[in-house]
Amino acid sequence: MRAASVAVATLHLRTPERELHTMLEADPGQPLPDEPIEQPAGPKRLTVLQLLPRLDAGGVERSTLEIGRALVADGHRSWVVSGGGRLVAQLEKERSSHIELKIGAKSLATPARIFALRWLIREVKPDIVHARSRLPAWMALAAMIGLRPRPIFITTAHGLNSPGRYSAIMARGDRVICVSRTVRDYLRQHYPQVPDERYVVIPRGIEPDAFPRGHQPTPAWREDFFRSHPQLAGGRLLTLPGRGTRLKGHAQAIELLAGLVARGVDARLLLLGADEAGRQRYLAGLRAQARAAGVEDRLVITPPRADVAEVYAISDLVLQLSSKPEAFGRTVIEALHMGVPVLGFEHGGVGELLRELYPAGAVPLGDGAALLDAAQRLLASAVQVAPFEGYRLADMQRATLDLYAELAAARG
Repeated sequence: MRAASVAVATLHLRTPERELHTMLEADPGQPLPDEPIEQPAGPKRLTVLQLLPRLDAGGVERSTLEIGRALVADGHRSWVVSGGGRLVAQLEKERSSHIELKIGAKSLATPARIFALRWLIREVKPDIVHARSRLPAWMALAAMIGLRPRPIFITTAHGLNSPGRYSAIMARGDRVICVSRTVRDYLRQHYPQVPDERYVVIPRGIEPDAFPRGHQPTPAWREDFFRSHPQLAGGRLLTLPGRGTRLKGHAQAIELLAGLVARGVDARLLLLGADEAGRQRYLAGLRAQARAAGVEDRLVITPPRADVAEVYAISDLVLQLSSKPEAFGRTVIEALHMGVPVLGFEHGGVGELLRELYPAGAVPLGDGAALLDAAQRLLASAVQVAPFEGYRLADMQRATLDLYAELAAARG
């Protein structure tokens, strides 16, 4: 069996229209059956290969789909390599091609997976290899050793990873996309040897129509919501969206709720999205904390919900209390775009956004007294959220595709 066939045998492959053998044995310059045969005149039609550990849920996964969708819409070819996940079906429905390869798990099979990835890159001939996580980036760099021509290598730093040799790979792209100025400054600080011109700040964005300013849920939605969660009815609603991890500041939010109630504020707290599988012990601790503080009957903890905009709309205050600095802060943008005040700790990407868009909601990290004072002040007389135009999904997509095109054109 020739080497290419051995590599194929290591892959679990999913593509929209053909089996991988058929696709890769075809001329890579030819369009796939579900793509337009005639390409519009203009910039070169690109082939882009994005790499990430899995396609389940999260900001990295969401951005991968968003860029894949934009590539296809512009007539380019979009490929994604990941370990699979529940978002693969959506990716393929949006006409990107997916190849399942476990590039996010360290194991004895890693060398074989590098070999498989190298074979794939040689067959697909991508103009751009875009790595969105550390191990996939290392594997891509190893897979491209000696390739001529070598694809343009781009990384996106989606997080503030612990500095060191392993994390340094995210600063080794021909261009390094940073999802915020916070991320760029963090990389500059820890990897000063990297030329500054490699860094490109492209903030994440939201779909404005999904979070319209002044949106109000229907009476039927309200009735159903408060029937399901009667503890939240009648008071001032604080909402903290986020996964079920202590880093999100759930305990701090419960302390804030108890402090407001002690000051005579009829407040309620919704921990939106914290009720996740495997987090029962953590959630029991939160409920015990609320019970000890005398606010258990004012607290609701829910699984992730699809109707986030409706929840924001009925909230008096959205909280962002992560103890660890975050790279961006999508929930801040979502709520503020709707005109809903946000209160959060002034650090990381959240602090960056609050300073720019809603300074009244920024408080020093870990300062419970300042947090309580600010919450009471905003609930009594909220500072209006000024409308803003930036941080749109279309802006992020356009800036990323423009960067691809610029680098490809410079390569010739």
